Amino acid sequence: MTAFDLGPALLFVPADRPDRYAKAYERSDAIIIDLEDAVAPQDRQTARTALGDHLTEISADAAARTVIRINPVDDPDFSDDIALLRGTQVQYVMVPKVESAADIEQVAAALPGISLLALCETAAGIIESYAIAKHPAVGALMWGSEDLMVSTGGSASRDDNGTYRDAPRFARAQVLLAAAAAGKASIDTIHTDLSPTRQFIAEAQDAVATGWTAKACIHPAQVEVIRDAYTPTDDQIEYARALLAETKHHGGVFQFRGSMVDGPLIAHAQTLVNRAEKLDR
Repeated sequence: MTAFDLGPALLFVPADRPDRYAKAYERSDAIIIDLEDAVAPQDRQTARTALGDHLTEISADAAARTVIRINPVDDPDFSDDIALLRGTQVQYVMVPKVESAADIEQVAAALPGISLLALCETAAGIIESYAIAKHPAVGALMWGSEDLMVSTGGSASRDDNGTYRDAPRFARAQVLLAAAAAGKASIDTIHTDLSPTRQFIAEAQDAVATGWTAKACIHPAQVEVIRDAYTPTDDQIEYARALLAETKHHGGVFQFRGSMVDGPLIAHAQTLVNRAEKLDR
């Protein structure tokens, strides 16, 4: 299975819009070419043809930055999606509406060696997220709010001020914890605000603070909001590196720049430095 090395900004692009592929690669860290929700059912064969042409020409570098979202395992288009991807350079496949480890096993058996990004976006999928995360073919978990509301019979995932209601807020935390407990990457869901609204910026910053590996988006303009949130400031990098250097002189809890430092704070500093290095800071 391919290790997850994508992010922090993953940009969705409809599979039936190959004219947008190149721009998506230029603007984001990785792209998710979508054969599911972004494509009308009657257009999916055309989308597969366009995607198939793309995959025959794709470079190794682009392939390493490409995720294909297929249709759910119980969808009539599933088998055609699988047939399209066999024998290609694709390394990551997103499986939507996953509700059990058995769903993942079905895809893993059909596409061995590919890292599966399990999208938990129904009530059943949220409840089973830890079992799903533990499957060896799973490289990351993602959650989705609007399909979750469909599965609960709800009509809106957010209240009037843009804050998630209780059920999606629980689901978000559940998927993050399931991924972390299984040692897998985690992908926060999209935000529908295309401009950098205060609420969108705050959500991206929260994704970083709580430990999401990456965040998905649906428009190139959203990429910079996510990248900005994941990019540590110069002061944060300097502090973290200085703190880590100081640990060499101590065997336990110690004082650093007026604060007490212990194991968790050292781990936080290492996480920040790792993120900075990944972003070439």
